[in-house]
Amino acid sequence: MSVPERRKYNMALLKLRRFAQLTLPVELRRQFNLAEGDYVEAQAVKDGILLKPVSVVERHKARKELARVLKEVHAKHPDLGLSPRQEEEWIAKQVKAHRKKKQLKQRQHA
Repeated sequence: MSVPERRKYNMALLKLRRFAQLTLPVELRRQFNLAEGDYVEAQAVKDGILLKPVSVVERHKARKELARVLKEVHAKHPDLGLSPRQEEEWIAKQVKAHRKKKQLKQRQHA
């Protein structure tokens, strides 16, 4: 596959370096919000190797963070008068916004 074809499909040619290390191109790191220290899962698939970003969290820290966020959400919006499904969708949006805000902070400090 030629270089223009790789770019068209957002593909990159990577070179396996010393100690079997790879460097992902900046375009892919930005697209998938990857920074130094993040985890990527490698999986053997029919046509090669699939790399997928994953989140690894310590349970204790995750519980503390979840409790803090829930407390904040309930303090701001104690009763929205929504159906259970609407409430779940609203919470999912809040969690997504919180994660995005956290990622932006991490990038600014990197």
